[in-house]
Amino acid sequence: MRHVQSFAPIETADARILILGSMHGEASLRAGQYYAHPQNLFWRIMGELLGTDPGSPYEQRIQALKSARIALWDVLRSCRRKGSLDSNIDHESLVPNDFAAFFLNHPQITRVFFNGAKAEQCYRKHMQPVTGIESIEYLRLPSTSPANASLSYERKLDAWRAITTCA
Repeated sequence: MRHVQSFAPIETADARILILGSMHGEASLRAGQYYAHPQNLFWRIMGELLGTDPGSPYEQRIQALKSARIALWDVLRSCRRKGSLDSNIDHESLVPNDFAAFFLNHPQITRVFFNGAKAEQCYRKHMQPVTGIESIEYLRLPSTSPANASLSYERKLDAWRAITTCA
C-alpha cells in the first residue's frame, strides 16, 4: 500500500463554503491538482454552477472557486491506500486534516459539502466531534468520481446545485 498525502486547501479568507473530498486519487496525485482524473465530473459540475469553462487552465478554475467564496480540501491529511478507490483506504492509517484551525481561520464558512460518502464518514467519525461548531450546516453530495457510475451526470448536477443556494 502506498502512503498518500493531501494537498494544501484551496481557500480564501472570506470563504463561505467548504467542499470536502476524502483523498486524492492517483491521477490527481500525479498531476498535483484536485480532481485531475479526466472522467471525474467535479470541474464539469463546477463549471456549470459557476458559469466557467471546465476545460480552462487549472489556475483559472481555482480562481473561479475563490471568486465564488468556495474553499476546497480533503478530510484526510494522509493515509495508506492501494490505487484510487476510497474502499481501499487502510482505516488504521487515517490522519485527518486540522479542521479546528481551519474553521478558526475561516469563520464565515457556514456550509460544508461532502463529495461522496467516504468524505462524510471520515469527517463525522474523526473531526466533527473535535470541531464542535454547531453553526455549520453539512450536506453529502453524490461523489463526482468515475467510480460512482450509479447516477447520471444530470442527477449529480441537480444534487450539486445545492451549492448555489448559498454561494
